[in-house]
Amino acid sequence: MPAAMKRTTIMLPEDLRRRALLCAKQKGVSLGELIRDSLSVALPGVSYDALADPLFEDVVFDGPGPADVSEKHDRYLYDDEP
Repeated sequence: MPAAMKRTTIMLPEDLRRRALLCAKQKGVSLGELIRDSLSVALPGVSYDALADPLFEDVVFDGPGPADVSEKHDRYLYDDEP
């Protein structure tokens, strides 16, 4: 079963975008597939666990936030006083 995918927008310099589109066309794949494959090759030793940080979780907080969140964000993110 394929992994779930999330839509991501990236900004590319025009020259890099054109080269990537040409490469994808030559390989017979989409630009998205070329980018996914390239990232897989570029990040062989990086696992999701290595990046498991609450700051990067794709979670939407629903409800009122603490009044002091801007001052005590480390405590709320990492359960750690600064």
